[in-house]
Amino acid sequence: MMEPFKAFSARIVAIPIDNIDTDQIIPARFLKTTDKTGLGQGLFSDWRYDAEGRPRPDFVLNRPHAQGAQVLLAGDNFGCGSSREHAPWALAGFGLRAVISSSFADIFRNNALKNGLLPVVVDDAAHRRLLELHAADPDAEVTVDLATQTVRLPDGSTVPFPIDGFAKQCLLEGVDELGYLQSYMSKIVAYEARTPEAVRTF
Repeated sequence: MMEPFKAFSARIVAIPIDNIDTDQIIPARFLKTTDKTGLGQGLFSDWRYDAEGRPRPDFVLNRPHAQGAQVLLAGDNFGCGSSREHAPWALAGFGLRAVISSSFADIFRNNALKNGLLPVVVDDAAHRRLLELHAADPDAEVTVDLATQTVRLPDGSTVPFPIDGFAKQCLLEGVDELGYLQSYMSKIVAYEARTPEAVRTF
């Protein structure tokens, strides 16, 4: 069961690099686990730590500003590469609730939606504007509102974003696909009770 996705305001952390793939988001050596716990520590591990496992002070996630940020501003085609579900797990494990990009790899986007991480697609102009506003004031916040499908930028303007209707409903209700089906369990049981087996198995 996920938490219902509500509107929130938060600082952003920017990694405006195009074509960041899932192996960069969470390297393959972390895929041995099926447990989400602790995967946030492995997020961008090869960029975040040196060969001895020490944090690289110049990497954005290791800077004090990144602590508590809940929105990642990424480059184009974010999440390309392999289909590992661990990528959204790691992003969410770090505390991120949304990723803003000009485009996402399809499999990553679907995996993110199924795990409570919101992929927000904005047009190139809005993406550039957000980068400029963030550079001018790294502590400025954005407001992400899934119900209205908008992001309010630090300058007060709002940008719309698209999302599949079913995925939106699941996020707002805090259920995954199985949870959505289970919410109709009483109706399913009632249907089976009143419908002959021959019809149900046709």
